[in-house]
Amino acid sequence: MGSLSPPSFSNNISSSLNSNHIDETTLVNLFKSQQNHLNFFFNNIDHSQTLSFTRLLLSTAGTIFFSGVGKSGFVARKISQTLVSLAIRSVFLSPVDALHGDIGIVSDGDVLVLLSKSGATDELLRLVPCARAKGAHLVAVVSVEGSPLSTMCDMTVVLPLERELCPFNLAPVTSTAIQMVFGDTVAIALMGARNLSKEEYAGNHPAGKIGKSLIFKVKDVMKKEDELPICRESDLIMDQLVELTSKGCGCLLVVDDNHHLIGTFTDGDLRRTLKASGDAIFKLTVGEMCNRKPRIIGPDAMAVEAMKKMEAPPSPVQFLPVINDDCTLIGIVTLHGLVSAGL
Repeated sequence: MGSLSPPSFSNNISSSLNSNHIDETTLVNLFKSQQNHLNFFFNNIDHSQTLSFTRLLLSTAGTIFFSGVGKSGFVARKISQTLVSLAIRSVFLSPVDALHGDIGIVSDGDVLVLLSKSGATDELLRLVPCARAKGAHLVAVVSVEGSPLSTMCDMTVVLPLERELCPFNLAPVTSTAIQMVFGDTVAIALMGARNLSKEEYAGNHPAGKIGKSLIFKVKDVMKKEDELPICRESDLIMDQLVELTSKGCGCLLVVDDNHHLIGTFTDGDLRRTLKASGDAIFKLTVGEMCNRKPRIIGPDAMAVEAMKKMEAPPSPVQFLPVINDDCTLIGIVTLHGLVSAGL
């Protein structure tokens, strides 16, 4: 589809490669050429085919299988994994393994999507009748209209390909790029149609930063009970040095007899008090020098919100006391704890 670039393009690339050198002009021209090839795809794709394909996947009660060989196989696997992350039942099916037993996983009501630039990949052509016998609905995603694979499948989506960026029009670089763009765009369309929430998406990524930022709450990462550096406002500062330093929070949490938070006293406050008071520090109580309006947070707030609150103006802080609705202290969340949790 489309004509080859002028011979000078190939000659220039070959010359650059032979001299172990690529100049900026050559690189810029390559990016511009790839952009033009991708624009050809965007300008010529049949949206009615894409819509029918997307609706088929949306209505499928079974499993959506993707298959391909070589570079198209890598793309097929990636698209399948994207769908899985969106809570859509999908599996990559190796065409070779399928012909040696793995076809047993396919059943009536499933969809098998076959990615192939040429639509003439021998392994896929041999897979089609086997999958059809299993009752699967077959879709060819190709870049050549009227290809053998297209004629054998129930549905065809043509991905318009002007040419490969490769100067010889051989290496599959533009064709795989448009396959990836196509698959990922359809995946996001399915995500919207299925009304997948941000929380549901995060639930599928619990170990990654995306999931942690949307799942973890303050109560999941806070220190509590014996881990808290607690003192009373009448306690002498010098009597609480061990508590201040041993809990790894960088502060004291000052509470009353009902465990309500009164304020905080940090190691920074200790340094400033010592500098300003000298020997008088031995007689000062925590209550006299504590901050009675510290930043606080509730246990059900998102952990990522706690991090934002710590970093907020006028100056960042390293911790937030965690209190419940009646101002009772129940924990502390630290910047170090949030970072350790992967946020």
